[in-house]
Amino acid sequence: MMSSKAGSEVLFEKVGNAGVITLNRPKALNALNLTMIRHIYPQLKKWDKDSETDIVIIKGAGEKAFCAGGDIRAVTEAGKAGDSLAQDFFREEYILNNTIGTYQKPYVALIDGITMGGGVGLSVHGRFRVATEKTLFAMPETGIGLFPDVGGGYFLPRLRGKLGLFLALTGFRLKGRDVQRVGVATHFVQSEKIASLEKDLVDLKSPSVSDVAQLLDTYQEQSRLDAEKPFVLQEQTEAIDRLFSAGSVEEIMENLKKDGSAFALKQTEILAKVSPTSLKLTFRQIQEGARMSLQEVLVMEYRLSQACMRGHDFYEGVRAVLIDKDQSPKWKPSTLSGVSEQALEECFSSLAERDLKL
Repeated sequence: MMSSKAGSEVLFEKVGNAGVITLNRPKALNALNLTMIRHIYPQLKKWDKDSETDIVIIKGAGEKAFCAGGDIRAVTEAGKAGDSLAQDFFREEYILNNTIGTYQKPYVALIDGITMGGGVGLSVHGRFRVATEKTLFAMPETGIGLFPDVGGGYFLPRLRGKLGLFLALTGFRLKGRDVQRVGVATHFVQSEKIASLEKDLVDLKSPSVSDVAQLLDTYQEQSRLDAEKPFVLQEQTEAIDRLFSAGSVEEIMENLKKDGSAFALKQTEILAKVSPTSLKLTFRQIQEGARMSLQEVLVMEYRLSQACMRGHDFYEGVRAVLIDKDQSPKWKPSTLSGVSEQALEECFSSLAERDLKL
């Protein structure tokens, strides 16, 4: 058993032939900061090349969260101060997301708790993602003047129908078994079985991807909790596909207003509260991401991240939601019609030599 403490915010253990990563900031819901990224990335690279490491498992410390997101307060503070963290955080986080997405060895994320934003980036691109009844998934970035990054432009448009676009724009939260039903998780295992699952994963002898899949399937078959509960959006799936099939955010808003159902009106209300700039960025990100590789998506998202750092809404959203907590951001522009095509175009433009290189 080899254990190393990387400033103890992230722990690495070698248990048999398994590399185990523990995100260890339980009080901060294991929010991902640059220090953690800078420890996880080289460790993954090392284990990928190490003939005595067959599988990688990543999990969060504490009872509540796998990882509730990136440490974006620090990022906005850096942005205001003109500190390079505003570039470094996104660049190195996206490089890590890509490393997970292209990892050669079985990679298992145990998402037993809150998994949002940056936490989704540490799990969803990996080969296996195990949800439990405690899993709470969301990409709530439009509410803070950002967009669903960490490769959201890749995995969201690949969910069935218009579900990904709906989740991206509204920040709708999925819980438990539903996270697996939509495909964000590959498996659902009851929380009480996770410790025993981890032990069995560690005990596998030079497992292939299918060996790991077989073990996870077995655990899933033994987890009947909530199996009878219908998918939370079952009744709205058809409406989501219809209402969110549109050529623009304005068209979606129009569809929702015309529809007039309680569900549609609730979504109108939600979308009216979030950043108009974020909505337009996200709509186009999801549209373009549908035709891109993960690498192309991350390059695009890095451009968008830097546009948000140059803009107004990301700072204002973080202030209103995370710092002052008054929940009343003053977006600029404050309407969808105020967000010009030219402003959008600039956000998607190449950063030339400052572009993300993977």
